[in-house]
Amino acid sequence: MVTGYDHIAFLIGVIFFLYRLKDIVQYVSLFTLGHSITLLAGVLGGFHANPYTIDAIIGLSVVYKAFDNMDGFRRFFGFEPNTKAAVLIFGLFHGFGLATKLQELDLSKNGLVTNIISFNVGVEIGQVLALTAVLIVLSYWRTQSGFLRQAFAANTVLMTVGFVLVGYQIAGYLV
Repeated sequence: MVTGYDHIAFLIGVIFFLYRLKDIVQYVSLFTLGHSITLLAGVLGGFHANPYTIDAIIGLSVVYKAFDNMDGFRRFFGFEPNTKAAVLIFGLFHGFGLATKLQELDLSKNGLVTNIISFNVGVEIGQVLALTAVLIVLSYWRTQSGFLRQAFAANTVLMTVGFVLVGYQIAGYLV
C-alpha cells in the first residue's frame, strides 16, 4: 500500500465529494470488490496482460475521477456516467494491475491461495487506514469557506497526477 499511490489517488477522487459514511462505504466496497476479483483471478487463474497497458488505464482512472469531480462530463458532454459502475470497473483494473506485479514474482504454489487472500486483506486494511487519514483532512477542509473553489484546483492537480501516471506507463511501454 505504501507504493500504491495510484490506488490511493483514485480513491481520494472517489471520496472527495462523498459526505455520508454510508456512501463512502458503498463506493469503497465496490472498488474493493472489483480489486479483489481481478487480483485473485489474475494471480490464481493465470490471466496475463501487459502491465504498462493496465497501469496506463489505472492512470486514466485517476484522470476520469478528477474530471468527474470537476463536473466535466455534464458540462462538456451533457451527461453524467454511472459513478458506481465506473468505480467497480476501475476497481477491476486496479486489481489486475496489482496481479500483473505479483505475476512477475516467483510465487510458490504451496499455500498460494491463503497467501494471496492474506495479501489482499492487508492491502484493504492499508487502504482503509490511508482513506481514514484522507477523510479526516477532507472533513476539516470542507468546513473552510474556500473549499469549493479550492476543490476545483485540487482536482486539477489530481487529474495532472493521472496524466503523469499515464505518460510514465506509455514511456515504459515504448522504451
